[in-house]
Order: sequence, then structure tokens, then C-alpha cells
Amino acid sequence: MGTTVSFDVRLDHRDETSTAAAQTAIADAVSWLHHVDALFSTYRADSQISRLGRGELRLADCDADVAGVLDLCSQASRDTRGYFSATYGGRLDPTGLVKGWSIQRASELLRERAFLRHAINGGGDVAACGEPEPGRPWQVGVAHPLHAGAVADVVAVRDGAVATSGIAERGLHVLDPFTGQPATALASVTVVGPDLTRADAYATAALAMGHAAHAWLDDLAGFEAFAIAADGTGWRTAGFDALSALRPAD
Repeated sequence: MGTTVSFDVRLDHRDETSTAAAQTAIADAVSWLHHVDALFSTYRADSQISRLGRGELRLADCDADVAGVLDLCSQASRDTRGYFSATYGGRLDPTGLVKGWSIQRASELLRERAFLRHAINGGGDVAACGEPEPGRPWQVGVAHPLHAGAVADVVAVRDGAVATSGIAERGLHVLDPFTGQPATALASVTVVGPDLTRADAYATAALAMGHAAHAWLDDLAGFEAFAIAADGTGWRTAGFDALSALRPAD
């Protein structure tokens, strides 16, 4: 997926058995992420998604997860009025959803093993479960897209997800699917919601949508967001301030 993934798993009992079980669960989650990379990487000519896009492989002959992801992409396109697209520059590329989906599934694997206090960070997109310690939420720093090394905000989250799409790491890499041109109005959009699959796709779509994303995100039940425009100004959805760890509570 062209990024680094890190795991923070908190143990209720620090003993040899629970530590070994956590290490096994993390290893299995890492194996899952490598499997996803082998299926979906657009950097690999031999991945199923690359071969499918070139017409060398039928969808019916792909892993079931390929069809599942393309179905999720279709749903995301409907949810975002067409601003989320599973194509990029005319070629099949569902990676705007795959990273969030795969990290969410890795989090679910840890939940199934009863590790209910963890956070998985994939290139700045985070799936969080429970709390790192009683009474304290996970705190997710969001890099400022216009000032290297600066933090734009810190999001407090329990059992949720934080996804950011922007120009800080990859430049103007998101296209407006209706014009085919790079989206330039916003420098970054951060979306907070119940799962990383949708939060990641919605953040990508919102960046493509530009300032029109503000009203769309305000109406999106269960999700909050903030954006920084290319000129350094910004906006927030109505409920975002309640999630910001940098803003005092009323």
C-alpha cells in the first residue's frame, strides 16, 4: 500500500501468555495486510487488481475480497454523489478505500482475539478500539498539510476511526472524477467516524469535492470533519469541536 502501519495494543494483564497471544494476533494482522497488498497494490504488476484492470483476469476468477471491495467502492460512490471513484486516470484503482478497509479488518481481527484496547495507524489513518487506559481516549494527531512538522489538530476517539486525505505526503494526488483534474481547493480533509472503511473513502471524496464537501459532511450522520483550504483557511462540521483534544470543553 506504499505506507507504514503501526500497532499499539494495550494488555490488561502483562504476563507471558497474554504477551505471546498479542504478538500472534499482531503477526496475523500483518499477514492479512500483506495479503491485501498482494491483491490490490497498483504498484505491483502481478496483483489481481492490476491484472483485472488490464483485462488479463476476470472478476469471477479473483479472490472474493476483490469483488467485495469493488462493491464497497460502488456504495461509496453513491454516498458521495460520484466524488469517490474506483478509477484513477482511466485505470482501475480502488486504493482510496482499500487502505481504510484493510486496517479496519485488521482491527476486527484483534477484537476477535479479545484485544479490545488497541489503535492501528496506517499512514496517518487510525482505527481505534476502546481506550489506552481507563478514562482517557486515544489521541490522534493530524499533520498540518501546509506546515511541515506541525499538527493541525488532535482528535480524541474511542471505538472509532480518523482518516485524512491531503497533499502533505503525496502532493496533488486526488483527482476530481468529473473533470479529471487534480483537486486543488483543499489542502487536507480529516473525517472522524465509526469505521475506517467509510471514513477513508469519504475523506478522499471530500478532498475531490472541494468546499462543497462542507455542507455534504455536515449532513452525513455519524461523521464529523475538518478541512484546511489551500490558502490556509479552514472549516469544521458542526460537531467536530467536541472531538478536538485541543479545544476546551464548554
